[in-house]
Amino acid sequence: MSTVIERPETPVDDLPIDEELITDSVDAVLGMALSTSTREDIDGKTLALFGHLNLLLAEELGADEDPKVKELFHEAYRHLDMKGRPNKETPAFSAFSYMRQTAFLTQRFLKVYEKRSGTGVS
Repeated sequence: MSTVIERPETPVDDLPIDEELITDSVDAVLGMALSTSTREDIDGKTLALFGHLNLLLAEELGADEDPKVKELFHEAYRHLDMKGRPNKETPAFSAFSYMRQTAFLTQRFLKVYEKRSGTGVS
């Protein structure tokens, strides 16, 4: 006889931010060199950073109380606007630069998140 134990699933919104994973992703991107990076690598890393940044954007980081955080949100939304994103015709140098900008922006959001939540991997 077998029994099945059902556990309630944790809603995705309640899962903690994986600060170490985000830090590792940002560090990997910032350690890349254009001369040794393929366009496929650049696009893949940029997509991963989008995921991390979107998770952080969904957090309550105090933008209503802190004008600097509010401006950071505005900067992120401008950066993520589809009109400014690289596409297949974008030169590799520009896509690489955009990827690095995304990494720096993600890093800044992570610092705000760590300060707000009292956590941190460093």
